Amino acid sequence: MNELDYLRQMRSLNRPVTPHRDLWASIDARLDEARPATTTRHRRARPWMMAAAIAGVAVLGGGIGLHLVAPTPIDDMAVAPAWKPADPRLAGAAIQLDATRMELNQAMREAPDSAALQRLLLRTERQRERLRNFDKQAG
Repeated sequence: MNELDYLRQMRSLNRPVTPHRDLWASIDARLDEARPATTTRHRRARPWMMAAAIAGVAVLGGGIGLHLVAPTPIDDMAVAPAWKPADPRLAGAAIQLDATRMELNQAMREAPDSAALQRLLLRTERQRERLRNFDKQAG
């Protein structure tokens, strides 16, 4: 067999072939045999599953509603007054934290939905709280 015979045989395989008999009827019959009938256990569980799904949607909706209505900690931080520590060694850090907080609040007004700015503002407030704790321990 040479290369031309081989190519002719390959081209003959490229034609569509119809089956000798209709295969779908036997496939459909086998699927019907294999498909289990709905048991009474499944029928009894359906109302409970529906009730659980409705309860889950209600809890999720209530949680989202409470989250939207509740004030965010960012709103509370925006109005925090300037603070001056009694210990003069901490005064420079307090001034720097207050300046940072004011810059972050200004940036938050320009981009209120920025998660990165909210994280930075929360971190600044935590640092400010640690500085207040240091001031309490020192004096």
